[in-house]
Amino acid sequence: MNLLASVLRTVVPLLVGWVLTVTGALGIEADSVAIAGGVTAAVTAVYYLLLRLAEQAAARLQWEPLRVAAGLLLGWARPPEYGSRR
Repeated sequence: MNLLASVLRTVVPLLVGWVLTVTGALGIEADSVAIAGGVTAAVTAVYYLLLRLAEQAAARLQWEPLRVAAGLLLGWARPPEYGSRR
């Protein structure tokens, strides 16, 4: 669940920001710059998902160099941890 939560917390703001940009805050105008923003959001989401998957695989395989490399490419050497619900 940590992977899903972290991906959603990254992807949803990217997509919402892009939708608001493309729709001109719902005045609905689109141009190539706005579309490029959507492509940027999509590439960012895929990059993030692949590196988070690599982090999880490295943790399962106990392959520390891969875990650290994936973490550093995400900006922080350790994956986020979300507390359990009470």
